[in-house]
Amino acid sequence: MLENLQRDLHLPPIVWNILLGGAALITGLIIKYLLALVLRVTASKNETDYSLIRSTLRRLGKPINYFLPVLVLDMVLPFMELARKPMNVLNRVVEISLIIAFGFMLTGLVKVFEDYIMHAYDLKKEDNLRERKMRTQLQFVRKLAITTIMLLTLCAVLLSFDSLRKIGAGLLTGVGVGGIIIGFAAQRSLANFLAGMQLAFTQPIRIDDVLVVEGEWGRVEEITLTYVVLGIWDQRKLILPINYFIEKPFQNWTRTGSAILGTAFLYLDYTAPIDILRAEFERLVKDHPLWDKRVQVMQVTNITDRSVEIRMLVSCNSSGKAFDLRCFLRENMLSFIQQNHAYCLPKTRAVFEDKDTPLLQG
Repeated sequence: MLENLQRDLHLPPIVWNILLGGAALITGLIIKYLLALVLRVTASKNETDYSLIRSTLRRLGKPINYFLPVLVLDMVLPFMELARKPMNVLNRVVEISLIIAFGFMLTGLVKVFEDYIMHAYDLKKEDNLRERKMRTQLQFVRKLAITTIMLLTLCAVLLSFDSLRKIGAGLLTGVGVGGIIIGFAAQRSLANFLAGMQLAFTQPIRIDDVLVVEGEWGRVEEITLTYVVLGIWDQRKLILPINYFIEKPFQNWTRTGSAILGTAFLYLDYTAPIDILRAEFERLVKDHPLWDKRVQVMQVTNITDRSVEIRMLVSCNSSGKAFDLRCFLRENMLSFIQQNHAYCLPKTRAVFEDKDTPLLQG
């Protein structure tokens, strides 16, 4: 059909080739635009809601912009009038462009899958242990998949050249020796990489875990193949090498769940009315929204020569809630004692005796 059209138009070969190539590129863009239009019509109207179609448009829009026009151009190449050598060059360029565009499409598909998993496993849940497990593994799987796709794409491009195939056998020996040398030179980087893979699947830490590391309290915000980013409570960022969590001890407050026990202490005089204070403590905790209704205990945990130590133990769904509830209890118990039982606040006693009066009389 295209050959008949060329004969009817009597166009010079160069003009015919330019028109054919331009038409192929425009046709590819039109197809992409129509597909995007149909998908947008069926997508969710609410931009804040997750939509697989919207995710596909965002992640695959640009790769398809390149892939479809090049694909249509590849289909019309046999109808172009070119000499053998220019045709071979054009074929090679189109082939390499298709390989690269297809590689970018595959990386886009990986990101579409990532968006779906992140939506399905939402960290905003109260008990998000399962979600944190999946998110942590997802980061490593995504990076590994994209790296593999890029390497395979590069290999496919290089193998499209006959000259590289011929010298491939010679390169293997050099690559093997070079790999050994690089392996010795990059032992620490390799150790970090392996530690990252170990962390992804054994999971001593996960995304959004609450840790105490180097005396700092914070949440795990990012885990890469070489380092971990810890968001400190005051918005600082603590960056630690990945193998730190393999070699050194640290506290993980959400290893098997986010629920935690929190303690608050009072230091009072021996005259403190324990039963009255316990009743006030239970009243404060009973209907408080931060308490998860599992544990509420007040006990005298120590007696010194000057004061009585009273521990208030409460349970919460997360460490953040436990911190706020502990602060609430300290403030309100202190206010209650000041207003009703100020006499039992800690005090230092001194006994003054007349020097003429014997210490013991009998």
